[in-house]
Amino acid sequence: MMYMQLTGIARSLMAAAFAAAVLTAPLASAWQADNGDGTYTNPPLNADYPDPDVIRVGEDFYFATTTFANAPGLRILHSRDLVNWTIAGHVLPRLPGGPAFDLDGGNVYRRGVFAPSLRFHQGEFIVAFTVVGQHTRLCRAAQVAGPWRCHTLDRAAFDPALFFDTDGRAYIATAIGSDGTVTLLSLSPDLTRVTEARQIHHIPGAEGSKLIRRGDWIYLFNAVPRRLAMTISRARALTGPWETIPSINSAETGGHQGAIVDLADGRWWGFVMQDRPAIGRVTNFSPIFWRDDWPVWGTPEAPGRVPAIARKPVQGQPRAAPATSDGFDAPQLGLQWAWNHNPDDTRWSLTERPGFLRLKATTARSFWTARNTLTQKGQGPYSRADAQLDLRGLAAGDRCGLGTLGKVNAGIAVVRAADGSLSLQRHTLIDQGDSQDATTLPGPAVPLAASRVTLRLEMDFGRARGRLSWLDGAQARPLGDEFELIYDWRTGTFQGPQVALFCFNPDREGGHLDVDSVQFSDRPPAD
Repeated sequence: MMYMQLTGIARSLMAAAFAAAVLTAPLASAWQADNGDGTYTNPPLNADYPDPDVIRVGEDFYFATTTFANAPGLRILHSRDLVNWTIAGHVLPRLPGGPAFDLDGGNVYRRGVFAPSLRFHQGEFIVAFTVVGQHTRLCRAAQVAGPWRCHTLDRAAFDPALFFDTDGRAYIATAIGSDGTVTLLSLSPDLTRVTEARQIHHIPGAEGSKLIRRGDWIYLFNAVPRRLAMTISRARALTGPWETIPSINSAETGGHQGAIVDLADGRWWGFVMQDRPAIGRVTNFSPIFWRDDWPVWGTPEAPGRVPAIARKPVQGQPRAAPATSDGFDAPQLGLQWAWNHNPDDTRWSLTERPGFLRLKATTARSFWTARNTLTQKGQGPYSRADAQLDLRGLAAGDRCGLGTLGKVNAGIAVVRAADGSLSLQRHTLIDQGDSQDATTLPGPAVPLAASRVTLRLEMDFGRARGRLSWLDGAQARPLGDEFELIYDWRTGTFQGPQVALFCFNPDREGGHLDVDSVQFSDRPPAD
């Protein structure tokens, strides 16, 4: 493959044509579940939003989700109808913990923030969560966008289920899948101390607890990961005795970790997580009906499963979706973005060149270990991200570009050589879970004469394949072969593949990359 050598004027015209072609192309924000006819298609969020907890406050719904090592951490979304969601904010500006959260001496991929439990009590949002290897934290805020104030309990509660009973008393239920014993922690009125711990139930392999009250019954929902299934238990009192029945499962009926949420009109709706091979764990929403005071997913005509298409629980709300495209015109990052770990804030800026995201080359062996790798979620069933890059600030040895962060970390980087020349290079890093910087497979390189380039990432989750290209005029030219899109909880990031912008230098802190924009589309190009 040859790159056509261009004059300065021609390069400028070509760069302008690139920008015009990309910016005027039909764009969409993300998968749109709202069918526009009063129905929706599952999942409302066709992306990796695992370990859901959903509450209603008035006519508003809030959805808290696991974010692992990403910073900011603990994402909360907002909806008025359980179908159309936008990002409301994050609880943690930075991940608390040791140096590994800063990518110092190791990493915390597959760890970090797990399974938050969100509640609204006495005018405050309250969330309980456990960072792997640390004690459980409770954070409070008057507004879901924050600011949040946090304190730490004296123990770790795995997958904590925060619960406020009708008398105002607060509890946390917790169970870990290696055992399945459900322990009830009683909290002090100010929520700062555990006053009692009591074993109340046992379900082999259970975790992911949720506690909900409906009338005289208290319902305990638990995931059983080894079966990718969910159980429902009920009792008249928190201490039992409990009755337990099997519920739905991920492989056959639509999910395996979740619970129920009430609507303003008194109806109830269900939400569950489902593992999908390439994209990760998505959250489905379902009507439920009650039979003998047990919640049943689906409808009386089709009981026991999450429907593929259902009537929206609340009618009349406009379509909405989490943001994706970004022109970096604001002085702060869009809520769709998250760093791979706590970033080094000296290595990025939105203000040094207004209208651009500046990523400064940090010392790292790859973007897997760089402290300024910026990510957002891949969107199913197809994602296309075009990143327009200004390369003039790159220094010798810098490797800056676009790729995926996950298990298969494929990147297309612009590399500045010692003689000042630029080239596009492709490499693939596959994390095997046993090393900080795993196997790197080198790929092809292409000389680059222009000082601006548009790089393209395509993720086809239906085929579980990704492709990296660069734009030669209006023509996308792939660099290297397609690569696999893999979700794997044992290796990688424990998340579905993410879009990644990166800039690093293996030997020293280097120059910088200016990102003009990232334009997203959920439709393949018409070529």
